[in-house]
Amino acid sequence: MKQIFIIYLLLNSITGLAQDPISICSWNLKDFGKSKNDQEIEFIANTVKQFDIIAIQEVVSGYGGAQAVARLHAALNRMGTKWEYAVSEPTSSSVHKAEKYAYIWKTKKLNKVGDAWLEKKFNLQIDREPFYITFRLNDKYFTVANFHAITKTKQPEREIKYFQYIPTFNKTLNLIFAGDFNLPQSHTVFNPLRKMGYNSALKGVKTSLKKNCLASDCLSSEFDNFYFKASIFKSYKAGIIPFYTSFNSLKDARLISDHVPIYYQFSLN
Repeated sequence: MKQIFIIYLLLNSITGLAQDPISICSWNLKDFGKSKNDQEIEFIANTVKQFDIIAIQEVVSGYGGAQAVARLHAALNRMGTKWEYAVSEPTSSSVHKAEKYAYIWKTKKLNKVGDAWLEKKFNLQIDREPFYITFRLNDKYFTVANFHAITKTKQPEREIKYFQYIPTFNKTLNLIFAGDFNLPQSHTVFNPLRKMGYNSALKGVKTSLKKNCLASDCLSSEFDNFYFKASIFKSYKAGIIPFYTSFNSLKDARLISDHVPIYYQFSLN
């Protein structure tokens, strides 16, 4: 009887491990580079340290961008958990628009598979082509596509329309699209992905900061999100972190970013 009980506990432990959810945070960190001082880097690290993966947009493509990611990585490592990171090459858009992306992740939860890479097939159609990374979670795999769309005034739907083809050309990848799309999830450009079974983690949730709060309303547009295939990913929760409430004014908060971080917690079916 004692042996049966021990076996039960062991199986229950293994099952719990297999279903242990992963949390990903996506944050457009507005000109993330040498302009961010050590105090700001520390604040960012404390804001995101609870998550397993951090996907960062708007890393400066010139000197200071990759260095800021390294500084953030070091700050996170000082907090007691081992992290690794990857920074992309500059995106293919013109030198004045080019950016880098970054990932930082907890090594105790996830193993990176191969090298991270920028989208190759649609790099001419998409100004800041997505940056992919594949992780292994136990015996399952998933790939995050980190993305920062062109601004709303330049009609980001012109490039997001190509996202419907990305799963077709990457049939073996379990994709999560993450980032700043500069469009709400209700926009019709996402209909082809919806028809393919993709859902958005956030619906009707504003993620960009106003310049000034109106009463307690400090958020402006529904731009940042995660898109995932519901048949592959089991969702637990998603939301935003209103980091700006730690500051006396939105002007001070916007020195960190003009977007709030968003998060999504999931496991693989």
